[in-house]
Amino acid sequence: MKRIFLFLATNIAIMIVLTLSWSIISRVFGLGAMNGPGGLNLGSLLVFAAVFGFGGAFVSLMMSKWVAKQSVGAQVIEQPSNSTELWLMETVRRQADKAGIAMPEVAIYDSPEINAFATGPSRNNALVAVSTGLLNYMNRDEAEAVLGHEIGHVANGDMVTLTLIQGVVNTFVIFFARIIGNFVDRVIFKNEEGNGIAYIVATIVAELVLGILASIIVMWFSRQREFRADAAGASLAGRHKMIAALEKLRAMHEPSHLPSQMAAFGINGGGKEGFSLARLFMTHPPLEERIAALKNAA
Repeated sequence: MKRIFLFLATNIAIMIVLTLSWSIISRVFGLGAMNGPGGLNLGSLLVFAAVFGFGGAFVSLMMSKWVAKQSVGAQVIEQPSNSTELWLMETVRRQADKAGIAMPEVAIYDSPEINAFATGPSRNNALVAVSTGLLNYMNRDEAEAVLGHEIGHVANGDMVTLTLIQGVVNTFVIFFARIIGNFVDRVIFKNEEGNGIAYIVATIVAELVLGILASIIVMWFSRQREFRADAAGASLAGRHKMIAALEKLRAMHEPSHLPSQMAAFGINGGGKEGFSLARLFMTHPPLEERIAALKNAA
């Protein structure tokens, strides 16, 4: 229930911010209506699409650490209270120094699954969180590799890069969905006003279809990121440790239960072997492929 409330509250806040931003931008730059009797105003439409496409992605990025902490109940380690917390802090600090980034916040969240994730608005303002399940079921060599994987996500700038890609595809989806809706309304339904019910329905359908196609692109990039983060974990902790950590995940056969905002940055994405339509929408490649890639690396 808490996650649902946070999801709804966050998205409502984002919509309010974007609506106000669009209102201010349209007034400052004197942008006209996007659609009317004269046809589509492509300039206004493109600005509108960019505001909502990039704006939503960047607002989510800026809020990512707060949302992550609230969603999973992550407790940031301010002052280590035991040997495990001290080891976590020292390991992350050592890896962050080696990767050339600022020390991230380190947190633990209560969950029986073996998982960890990284998030944050920049390389030097990040959060790395591990589950209690990971600390209970992985030895320190394996946990060190997982931390290296997450530090790799941060050092590679994956959060920002994914946000930029998401912003681009969102913009194109919003832009072309409204062009399609306008075409259907004016050409097929002969509505000269250009904003009738056919425009609304066609735009919604087009956004759904284009959104599905766009998500395939985003998920493809997400899978490639995992290979790079695995390579970073191997570099920071040792290849044999990274392989051992992934093999432990494979042996446990546990799917990820992280909220969608953090699932793409978790160590365990639950990807399955073999080709299927569902695989196109996976955030992570199968563990078998990730292990093979590390074993085959020079």
